[in-house]
Amino acid sequence: MKNFVDELRWRNMIHDIMPGAEDQLKKGMQTAYVGIDPTADSLHIGHLVSIMIMAHFQACGHRPLIVVGGATGMIGDPSFKSSERVLLTPETINHNLECIKKQVSKFLDFSETLPNHAMILNNYDWTKQWSFIDFIRDIGKHITVNYMMAKDSVKKRMETGISFTEFSYQLLQGYDYLYLYENYDCRLQLGGSDQWGNITTGTELIKRVKSGEAYAITCPLITKSDGKKFGKTEKGNIWLDREKTSPYQFYQFWLNLSDEDAKRFIRIFTLLTQEEILALEAEHDKQPEARLLQKTLAKDITVRVHSEQDYNNAIEASQILFGKGTKESLGRLDEMTFLSVFDGVPQFEVAKSEIEAGIPIVELLAEKTSVLSSKGEVRRELKGNSLSVNKEKINETYVTDGTSLLNGKYILVQKGKKNYFIIVAK
Repeated sequence: MKNFVDELRWRNMIHDIMPGAEDQLKKGMQTAYVGIDPTADSLHIGHLVSIMIMAHFQACGHRPLIVVGGATGMIGDPSFKSSERVLLTPETINHNLECIKKQVSKFLDFSETLPNHAMILNNYDWTKQWSFIDFIRDIGKHITVNYMMAKDSVKKRMETGISFTEFSYQLLQGYDYLYLYENYDCRLQLGGSDQWGNITTGTELIKRVKSGEAYAITCPLITKSDGKKFGKTEKGNIWLDREKTSPYQFYQFWLNLSDEDAKRFIRIFTLLTQEEILALEAEHDKQPEARLLQKTLAKDITVRVHSEQDYNNAIEASQILFGKGTKESLGRLDEMTFLSVFDGVPQFEVAKSEIEAGIPIVELLAEKTSVLSSKGEVRRELKGNSLSVNKEKINETYVTDGTSLLNGKYILVQKGKKNYFIIVAK
């Protein structure tokens, strides 16, 4: 078995480690868990830090448990939040849980033939049998209010106000740990550094109820080198669900990382060995403009989350944007990828029936739309051979028809090398 703590150290993935945790891990196969609240029907890449920790944990020969918070998700974790979360219905939580299961299975091995096979559990399954009276009598009595209020996550909310519902969150999460300790011999909880207070409530509860020893390891909260939150763009989170973030956008996020971030993140988000990463870094530093680290990381994570085909499509889509594409490659793009590639490009609407009936190119670009300012300008650009439709050069004889439409809906007009326009058939 590989030493899990050593593995996290060289990857710079340890923020806090409880005394005794490393010794416990040296005793043979151990069981650890991370918790995920099902607040959406997809994980975003901010969640991937915890998932990758578990992937490294399993690769070191240990057994990972993913606990999806069907119960705690109904309450909401107050940790470092400025206001109370909107409560989710059980139906929404169950839907989100099923979606998350599918995504996590791309990172962990759930084959039951493995002694350290991963498991996904729902904490609602062991919380639902409790009545409020029984829980506060049998569990709540072991943790004092003074102890709970001393947590940074609670103290920060005392200024703005915290409901009893959210205040009780750490006790419910602590009970998760106690339950897993009793039923799965789980002696380690992993998570982000913002979860330290909740995790240590669990270790304290195990100590008081079972006189047992349990441990915690947290990783740093990930930010980019410019200080911005990791996984956030101007348009929001980068999601694992292709309907929320297209594979092309997903690939581009990793490809556009700075060199500094690429060196940090390739350690966290791939299973490449230290020797492989050091060799890649040395090669990258010889020719940084080739972006070897970014390309390696982007391929690894895009293939894992989506597929090899999606990765290849993202590469092809990138080539289209930078002038190397063809009409055939453009036609192979699905609508979401097409719109992702040409995000922000000016769009003009024309009736589909008119396009199919036939519109001469001069009329299309100067009258039906304002792609160019006049018929004279269209003719000058055509004479200079600088206009393309769907990546093919055209002349003044070009007339639209049904085959002009990509995905039955779009015409891509290009002027020169970098100026794109989209005509949308309505």
